Amino acid sequence: MEYSGRRRKHRDPWRLICRSTVSFVCVCLAQFALFLLSSFFNSSNIITLLFLSVIVLLGLTVIGRRCKRLFGLRGSAPAFVFTNIVFMWCVYLVAIRQAISFPLDILFHAELIILLIGLYRIISGDPGFVDYAPISNTETFLEGSELPISNIYEGSPSVESSLLLQRVRYCKYCHAHVKGFDHHCPAFGNCIGQNNHFLFMILLAGFIIAESCYILSASQITTASRTLDSDGQKVVWTVALATSTMVFSILQVLWQAAFLAWHIYCVCFNIRTDEWMHWKKYPEFQHITHSQLGETGTTRYRNPYDKGIWQNLKEFIEAKG
Repeated sequence: MEYSGRRRKHRDPWRLICRSTVSFVCVCLAQFALFLLSSFFNSSNIITLLFLSVIVLLGLTVIGRRCKRLFGLRGSAPAFVFTNIVFMWCVYLVAIRQAISFPLDILFHAELIILLIGLYRIISGDPGFVDYAPISNTETFLEGSELPISNIYEGSPSVESSLLLQRVRYCKYCHAHVKGFDHHCPAFGNCIGQNNHFLFMILLAGFIIAESCYILSASQITTASRTLDSDGQKVVWTVALATSTMVFSILQVLWQAAFLAWHIYCVCFNIRTDEWMHWKKYPEFQHITHSQLGETGTTRYRNPYDKGIWQNLKEFIEAKG
């Protein structure tokens, strides 16, 4: 079977609907569990809520994997992300918006709209697919390179070939070669490559900013609820909902900030995630040291693409596609 790197395989719409439904149910269960947790515990103890929320979410993850093995239920990660955005938006409109200033409300809505547009672009866009054919048929040459793609994965001794310098890598999930391949992102259902790496970084920063605004908005509701609770009045369910979604957003921001910091590091030193994790399978990253007697020594990591932080940043911005 031959694949085209510039086209994706046809997806069954019914299968996509089923997976999206599974993701929708998973989001509802997770958010409902966090809502119950926030209803039973004092919202002023945010550290306790964060700790318990992590345990609950990990437990739901284990249960979800068991269901996947037993019943073959599979969700769609992009649908999971989209459903979470819509859910948080609905909670904001119902429980939080009335207590927020007009400028912050406009800013939050603008951020969500930009995020949705960016999600559509990165999910449906071309990350840098390169056409190829299987080794058994024909060997495809790229941009005047003297080496076929298959030679990359057959241990070609020509490490400094123009093809290797193009950093064309293979994605086992998309069954395609991608130029500037960083990793396959399950959340977006697409590879992150040369054409969408810049958009990926912008989206990641956008999620952090939007969730931070949501945390700031929800904290105003939870702060007011502490005053009501201290006066002996009953706290309404919308406060518990705002608290649970705020805790969820805090957890999201924590791992997303670490993830963004990692990608900033990679951009500054011109290294891809896939290359850093699997550098031993790419010859240009292998530096073999020799002993004084001329015997082959150990193989060490080296990055031949690192040209200094400023030059690396310049090349990254210019190659955004």
